Amino acid sequence: MGLLGILLALALLVVLAFRGWSVLLLAPLAALLAAAFAGEPLLAHWTQTFMGTAARFVAQFFPLFLLGAVFGKLMEDSGAVAAIARALGERLGPERAVLAVVLAGAAVTYGGVSLFVAFFVLVPMAQALFARGGVPRRLMPAAVMLGTSTFTMSALPGTPAIQNAIPMPVLGTNPFAAPGLGVLAALVMLGFGLRWLGRLEAAERGTGPAATGAATAADALADDRLRELVTVAREFDPAEIERSPTAADGATPLLAALPLVVVVTVNFLMAFLVLPRLDTSFLAEERFGPTTLAAVAGVWAVVVALAASILVLLATSGRRVPDLRRTLDAGAHAAVLPILSVASLVGFGAVVAALPAFAAVREAVMGIGGGPLVSMTLAVNTLAALTGSASGGLTIALDALGPGLLETARAEGIEPALLHRIAVLGAGTLDSLPHNGAVVTLLALCGVGHREGYGPIFVVAILGPILALVLVLGLGSAFGSF
Repeated sequence: MGLLGILLALALLVVLAFRGWSVLLLAPLAALLAAAFAGEPLLAHWTQTFMGTAARFVAQFFPLFLLGAVFGKLMEDSGAVAAIARALGERLGPERAVLAVVLAGAAVTYGGVSLFVAFFVLVPMAQALFARGGVPRRLMPAAVMLGTSTFTMSALPGTPAIQNAIPMPVLGTNPFAAPGLGVLAALVMLGFGLRWLGRLEAAERGTGPAATGAATAADALADDRLRELVTVAREFDPAEIERSPTAADGATPLLAALPLVVVVTVNFLMAFLVLPRLDTSFLAEERFGPTTLAAVAGVWAVVVALAASILVLLATSGRRVPDLRRTLDAGAHAAVLPILSVASLVGFGAVVAALPAFAAVREAVMGIGGGPLVSMTLAVNTLAALTGSASGGLTIALDALGPGLLETARAEGIEPALLHRIAVLGAGTLDSLPHNGAVVTLLALCGVGHREGYGPIFVVAILGPILALVLVLGLGSAFGSF
C-alpha cells in the first residue's frame, strides 16, 4: 500500500500541476496522500518533514534566488541586456541570425541574468534578425533555448545558475566542479545544436513565415496556468517583468557586459582564492548550525559574485534605470513564488523519502548497474521530467539519494566533483519536455505552436544535452574528474 500511495501521490502532483494548479497547494496534499496510504502520522509529516525540508531549502538558496532576480531585473531595466543583444546582432548580421541569438543568450545567462529576463529581450531581437535574414520563424525558439537553457545552465564551469548551486551543500563542491568535463559537455551541446539548426536553416530558409511582432509578458502570461508552470520551471516570476520601466537607451556594449564579467571573475576568486584562506572555525559553533566551509562555500561564492555584480552595475549604469525602487522591488518579488514553489516540491520529496516503502525504491536505484554515476543520472532525469523542473527534480533526487550515492562514490574512488557535474547535466535534459513552463512561454512569445517549434527544441535542448551527458559519463568513468 505504501508504494501505491507514493505512485498515486506523484500522479496527482504531476497531472494537476500541468493543468495549472498551484504547487503550493498540490505538494503538501500529495505528500499527505502518500503518508496516509503508508499509515504514517499526517500532521507530523506536514509540519516536521515537509515544512522542515522546505524551510531548509529556502534558508540555503533564497539569497541566490533573490540576488539573481534583482540582478536580472537591473540588467533589463538599465538596457544592458538589450545593448549586448543588439551589439551581437549588428556584428553578426541577419545572415548569421541563429548564431547571433545563441551567443547573445549564452552571454547574458552565463553572466547571471535570469532566464525569463533574457527571453523577453532576446525574442524581439531574434524576430528582427530572422525576418531580415529569411530564417523560418519556427527555428527561433530553439535558437533561444540553445543559448539560454543548455550549456550555460548545466555545463560551463562557474555558471551562477541555481541548478549548478543545488548540489554544492550536499556534495561539498564548488561552482567550478569538473571544469574540463563541463567545457567538453558545453562544446558538444553548442556544436551539435548549431549544426542541427544550421542544416534546418539551409533547407528551409525563405520557406517559412516571417517573424513579426513580439508578444509581451502580459500576452504570454495571460493564462494563470502558464504562470504556475513557469515558476516551478525557473527561478524568476515573469509576472514581474513589466512591473518597472526599462531604459530607452542602453549602455555601450562593453560597459553593459562588465557586470557579467564580474560575476564569473568574483565567483572564481571566491571559490579558489578567498574562501580557502579564511579562518572559518567559527562555523563549528552551535549558533551557525553547526556546519562546515565545504557545505556553504559554493553558495557563498555565488552570493558574493552576484552582490558584486549588482554593485558594479549600479555604479556604471544605475543612472539609466528609470525607477530604481520599482526595479529593485520587482526583482525581489520575482524571487518569492519560484523559490516557494520549488521548496514545496522538495518538501513533497522529503515526505516520500521518509516513508518505509521508499526504502525499496532507494535500494533499486542504488543497485542499478553502472554505479553511482548512472544511478544519479537516471534519478535526476526521471524526476526533472516528472516535475517539469530541473531544480526541483535535482533537489528531490539529492535529498533522497545524494548522501548514499556520495558514500558509494567515495568508496569507489569517484570524486564528488564528478558526481556534481553528472547531476547538473542530468537535470538539464528531460526537464525541457513539451509541458515545461519555459518551453511553453518561449513558444508563446515567438508566436510558434508546439507542432511547428517543439521539434527543433527537442533536438537542441534534450538530445544534445543527452549526448553531452553520455560523453561525460564515459570520460568520467574512464578518467575521473578533470
